[in-house]
Amino acid sequence: SAVVWDAFYDILQMVKVWYEPPPYGPGTSLNRPAYGHQAGGTQLIQQLSRRPQGMLIAGAIVTFSAIAYIPIMIREARQGLPFTISPEYMAAQRAYMRYHNMNPIFGISSKEARAADEAH
Repeated sequence: SAVVWDAFYDILQMVKVWYEPPPYGPGTSLNRPAYGHQAGGTQLIQQLSRRPQGMLIAGAIVTFSAIAYIPIMIREARQGLPFTISPEYMAAQRAYMRYHNMNPIFGISSKEARAADEAH
């Protein structure tokens, strides 16, 4: 019985493990090179990988917003503004909203909004 307990005790003993971090820093692997240090990359990619992330994200957002606005700018130059922005359309919309009593507490159908519109 003592032999069984000794064998069981040997199994339960803790094993000391020495941790060695990866050679290229945290988040990297031993079987591939570190991030941002790939061979054969262009000089622009190398420079961008060394910049602060906030600047890159802001620049990307501005760039893609400008690219997304190009079709809108072309359409506006060709067709003009939408008809829903015309003063006549907005007046008709206000009259419709008042007739149906939309947003009667703080909106277009409230007493304050009606008084302000009649003053103009």
